[in-house]
Formats: sequence, C-alpha cells, structure tokens
Amino acid sequence: QVQLVESGGGVVQAGESLRLSCAASDTTASINSMGWFRQAPGKQREFVATTTGGGFTNYADSVKGRFTISRDNAKNTVYLQMNNLQPDDTAVYYCYLYRLRHYWGQGTQVTVSS
Repeated sequence: QVQLVESGGGVVQAGESLRLSCAASDTTASINSMGWFRQAPGKQREFVATTTGGGFTNYADSVKGRFTISRDNAKNTVYLQMNNLQPDDTAVYYCYLYRLRHYWGQGTQVTVSS
C-alpha cells in the first residue's frame, strides 16, 4: 500500500507563489507516474499536472506557464511550484501516484485571495 504525504499549502495573495510537496512511502515510486489534481468547492476534481518516471510532464491549460511539476526520485518526492497564483486556483490539491490504479494523498488546502 502506497502512502502519500502532502505539504506546502497555505493562504497567499494573488500573484504570489507556493510550492507543494508530496512524499511517497514506496521507494520504487520513481518508476511511476505522479502528479496533482485539485478540487474547488462545489466542483469536480480536475487534473493539474503529471510527471512520468521517464520525466515527461503535462499540464492543464489553466496552469501552463505558471505551474511547474518536478520530482526528486532519490527522495520519492514530487513537487508543484505554483507561481502567479490567482483566486481561481483556490482548491484542495491532491497528490497521486499511479500504479495500476490511483493512490491519493490526503490533500492540502491552497487559498488565494484577491
């Protein structure tokens, strides 16, 4: 059973930055796709960014050019650098690891005030 622990959420003003971290308990996580989804109040969970074990990355159109996903395989950790945050980015951000199915973290709240 893979466990994912997220950190780095908080309250910021529009235009500011945050970096989220997600540490996986499994030492073989480096070969798996990992990434982030988010869920705003009253909305469905939506894709934000992903990175494969081979380093391929993909982003939702709404965050391209502002968010950067990266990973440190030695630490079994994936990061999400979020720049120029906007109020529409307010959501609970969930880390995932995909290995035959999605494993999810507990979520971390990001709140952006205007």
